[in-house]
Amino acid sequence: MNINHLETIQVVQKLAYRLKPADTAGVDVSVHPPFTSLRSAQTVIDADDLPIALGAQNCHWETAGAFTGEVSPVMLAKLNVRYVIVGHSERRTLMGEDDGMVARKARAVFAAAMTPIVCVGESLEQREAGATDEVVTAQLRASLEGLSPAQAAAVVVAYEPVWAIGTGRNATPEDAQEVCARIRALVGEGWGSGAGAAVRIQYGGSVKPDNASSLLGQPDIDGALVGGASLDPDSFAAIVEAMA
Repeated sequence: MNINHLETIQVVQKLAYRLKPADTAGVDVSVHPPFTSLRSAQTVIDADDLPIALGAQNCHWETAGAFTGEVSPVMLAKLNVRYVIVGHSERRTLMGEDDGMVARKARAVFAAAMTPIVCVGESLEQREAGATDEVVTAQLRASLEGLSPAQAAAVVVAYEPVWAIGTGRNATPEDAQEVCARIRALVGEGWGSGAGAAVRIQYGGSVKPDNASSLLGQPDIDGALVGGASLDPDSFAAIVEAMA
C-alpha cells in the first residue's frame, strides 16, 4: 500500500528508462501497483510499448456480485493485467486468507486468462521449530488444488519466508534453493514431471541489488518477488539486471 497513481507513473517511466533491451530480452518484468494506480500504469505501459507487464496485488475469486470493496479477476483482465499475486503472506496473516481462498483465487485468475503468482512460506516460529518443509508442502498442495497439469506448469510460485520480509534478513542462497527445489519436486509429484520442470519459482524476502545475483544464480530459483526495493526504480532495475 505505497505510492499514488501519479507517483506510479513516474516510477514506471523511470524503471523503463533505466532498463536496457539486454536486461529484458530473456526476463519477464512486471509491476504490481495498488488498484487505484492500475489504470495509470496501464496507460503508460501501453502508450510507450514498454517491456513491462502489468500485475495486480490481489483479487477476489468471483467475477461479480455483492462483495463490496473487492475487485474481480475480470475487472483486472480488462486493464490488460497479466499477473495477479494471490496468497501473499500479508494477506494470509493480516486478512485471514487461508489456502482454500488462495486456491479459489488462483483458479479464478486462470479462468480470466491471467497468471497467478501463488505465495507460500513459513513464519519465524515455524522455521525455528523445523517445520519449514511441512508448512510449505501443505500450503503449496492446498493452494494449487484444482489446477490442471497445464495450469500447474504455467503458474508462478513465490517462496516468501515470512521472517525475511521487511526485516532486512534473508535466507541464504542455499536455504532458498533447498525450499525452491522442494517446491519444484512437489509440483512434479502432484501434477506431473512436465509441470515440475516448467513451473516458475520466485524467491521473495528482502531481495536487494547486493544479494540478487547469489539468490538468482541458484538452479531452482527462476526470479524474484521484489518488495521494498521495487519502489526505487534504480534498485529494481539492478535486480532485473542480475537476472539477465
